Formats: sequence, C-alpha cells, structure tokens
Amino acid sequence: MAPQREISAWRPSVPGVVEVFHAHYTEYAYPMHVHEAWTLLIVDDGAVRYDLDRHEHGTPHDTVSLLPPHIPHNGAPATADGFRKRVLYLDSSRLGDDLIGPAVDGPDLVDPVLRRRVGQLHTALAHPGDELEADSRLTLIAERLHGRLRPAAAAGLARPDRPLAYRLRELLDARLVEGVALDEAARLVHAHPAHLVRAFSGAFGIAPHQYLMSRRVDRARRLLLDGRPPGEVAAATGFYDQSHLTRHFRRLVGVTPGRYARS
Repeated sequence: MAPQREISAWRPSVPGVVEVFHAHYTEYAYPMHVHEAWTLLIVDDGAVRYDLDRHEHGTPHDTVSLLPPHIPHNGAPATADGFRKRVLYLDSSRLGDDLIGPAVDGPDLVDPVLRRRVGQLHTALAHPGDELEADSRLTLIAERLHGRLRPAAAAGLARPDRPLAYRLRELLDARLVEGVALDEAARLVHAHPAHLVRAFSGAFGIAPHQYLMSRRVDRARRLLLDGRPPGEVAAATGFYDQSHLTRHFRRLVGVTPGRYARS
C-alpha cells in the first residue's frame, strides 16, 4: 500500500491557539526539531513514538501528550498502519514557562477526562461560530494541565461563586446576538476565565456556551414560526451562518429549522 500523508491545518479565531493540525501518516517520520509553541497532541489511530530531551516516549490511544516549546523532539509511527493525530499549538498565554520542566519530565498524561475534553475542543474548533465553546473548553483544559503538572499550585482554585455566575448570565442575555468572547466577559465581570466557566457551570448545570446557544435557538424558533426564512433567522439570532444554525437547532430540537418551520 502506498504511503499515506493526509493533513489539514488552520488558525482559528480563538486566543492562544497558534494552529490546529490534523494528520494521517503511515510511513513518514519527523526528524529532530523544535516548536516555538506548546504542542498538545492526541492520537486517534495507531501510535507515535518520539524522543524528547533524549528520552523515548509513546502515545497510546488514551494518552494526551504535551510537548514544551524549544525542546527538541522527533516522531515516527509505532505501528505498521501509521497514526492519525490531532494537534493544537498553543502560545504562552495558555501555558506558561513554569510548566516546561514538569512537561519535559512527564509529557504523556493518561487522563480520560483530559483526553475527552481535548477531543471535544477539536470538534468545536472545526466550526466557525463556536469560538466561545472552544475558548471555554481550552480554558478548562489549560487549568487541568496545570493541575496535573503543578498540583500544589493548582490546589484550592475552584470555589463556588453564584453571584459571579449570575453576572455572567446577565451579560450573555444582554449580548445574545453579538456574543461575547470569554476574555472580554472575564474582564467585564472581574474574574479569571477558568473560574468564570466553572462558576457558571456549577450554578446553572450548563456551560456558558451551551446557555448562549440554547437562548439563540429559542429565539430562532419564534422567528421561524413567524414565517421568516432560516437564512434570515440565522443572521438575526447571532449564528455564523445558516449551517451553524442548522447544526445547533438539530442538536437541541431534533429537526432542522426548515422542517420545524414547515411543521
């Protein structure tokens, strides 16, 4: 079988994300190299073996690998069928230099919760219009990485804060159509982004991005029943485009906006 080299790469509009890179390689091997950014890696099929700081490591399916900036590493398939991977390159606004030493000592993290969250983040990053979801998920991922690599420093950060959650809900209600970035919301309500997401989820049982999309879909339902076409409704309710509306509408209502209107 001929060697496979399939890739896709893009830069999303999410603070701190330098690049998203998805690849399927069968026989390609990376030589020793460095990155300026942090490399957050998950492997969906196969496995990768690599050397980091003169020590050999590997990436079985349930592992999240975090490779620090400026530390030489390579990479090659560990199985005959190669590997399929998803990578995020993150700048120092998400992960600071204080984590470089711990990441060099233990770059491969067996953490099913972290692995699931990274996969969910990649899904959100693939869809324009879901930047608040992606930013929220990345913020919690960065917090969890800090907790795994520097547990003493991360202890005691999570505290319930219902007044903060209500302030964020009021902000989301006021910015229903135009939306709000997580960093901006954190500045407006004077809170750390990770604490803000946790406070809201703890108070209301739903993440901020889920609340915002639920409110938008609710408003879209009313406009569709008024007879307005789906494309116009998408623009009027804050969705990126009609396909963005359709995806969230189907998820929450079970049918497409067009079918809902015809019913």
